[in-house]
Amino acid sequence: MKISVIGCGYLGAVHAASMAQLGHDVIGVDVDKAKIEALAQGKAPFFEPGLPELLIEGVESGSLRFSTDIADARDAVIHFIAVGTPQQKSGTGADLTYVNGAVDALLPHLKAGDLVVGKSTVPVGTAERLAAIIEPTGAQLAWNPEFLREGFAVKDTIAPDRLVYGVRQTSESSGNPDESSAVALLNEVYAQAIANETPLVVTDFATAELVKVAANAFLATKISFINAMAEIAEVAGADVTELADAIGYDARIGRKFLNAGVGFGGGCLPKDIRAFTARAEELGRGESVAFLKEVDAINLRRRDRVVELVVDALGGSAYRKKVAVLGLAFKPDSDDIRDSPALDVAVRLHGLGAHVVATDPEAIANSRIRHPQLTFGSTADALEGADIVVVLTEWKEYRALKPVEQASVVQGQIVVDGRNCLDVAAWRSAGWRYIGLGRR
Repeated sequence: MKISVIGCGYLGAVHAASMAQLGHDVIGVDVDKAKIEALAQGKAPFFEPGLPELLIEGVESGSLRFSTDIADARDAVIHFIAVGTPQQKSGTGADLTYVNGAVDALLPHLKAGDLVVGKSTVPVGTAERLAAIIEPTGAQLAWNPEFLREGFAVKDTIAPDRLVYGVRQTSESSGNPDESSAVALLNEVYAQAIANETPLVVTDFATAELVKVAANAFLATKISFINAMAEIAEVAGADVTELADAIGYDARIGRKFLNAGVGFGGGCLPKDIRAFTARAEELGRGESVAFLKEVDAINLRRRDRVVELVVDALGGSAYRKKVAVLGLAFKPDSDDIRDSPALDVAVRLHGLGAHVVATDPEAIANSRIRHPQLTFGSTADALEGADIVVVLTEWKEYRALKPVEQASVVQGQIVVDGRNCLDVAAWRSAGWRYIGLGRR
């Protein structure tokens, strides 16, 4: 298949490289010249395991190209829209500037029989509006939401756990959606996943748009639920980790996403639940998802709690105390600092007069650009002479730290485990004062 991917940020770059890996002829298009030049050389502009290898292989084989000129996409039959939908600067809704711009730029190059496929996360109703613009050209629109996990994005694209197609519900498709040309084209794109019997849901535009935001709203709710239980556990003398283990054995609940800590961040969950709430209010059903505002509030409250624990552990003041912050990315195996709880806590502690030395295996460069007032260094730099250690991103190397060895390096043997990811018994037996969230 000849495929174009419009937008080569995190989603687009991974999608383009993965499509080339699957055997398609792919061109990625983006207005950012520096990004396109890097990608054309096989260099990933962000950290994602497995992506650099796919880029190099695709570029060297000629199956993957990049351009800043959208006219170069005119020979493609399928055009994936993979641009960002950030939160509006003046509100909580999704900013569709990039989606609208991508479609407007693509319109002159569409031909009869082409398929435009939306992958960006958009408010419900967007696809119907865009279809009215695209269909007069003779092209079709489908919505194919992405379900990428940062750190596993390549695997999630090449071997997804499910596929969702939102297509125009016409007399042609309503009787047997599998016979529609849009479905047939998408099945050819994802032939490998289809052959591997990946679950496939063929539905309408609105349902496909709701799938991604509904999934993220559910995950965010589950995380905030266990963090709310952590708040109760702290005042009741219970242990939230043991509580999560106990309720997680219930097959209806499950243990995944029941890890209490500093909360969720990144470029999806926070902005998606806010945009979902804003869209529901526009549709006159704001009360249906009003609970998401409390989910968001609980999540942000966890950052406050970590700061409180650090200050309390330091005797009531962080002023001029050296604080080692381990982790800046919002999650491990990523350099993404968008709405990162870890970076937010580091900045707040700095604002309280602490001498913060922050480290991260991949996110220092991005963090330095965003917050140059912080001091950055290696793990050894951060731990040397620290009055307190704060673990905020559960990187493998931080979970593997040897508490006995680190005891001789720091000034104060106090660790605040913002992710409840450390071996409590090991740290306490090594003489450390261990402080977790919702832990006994």
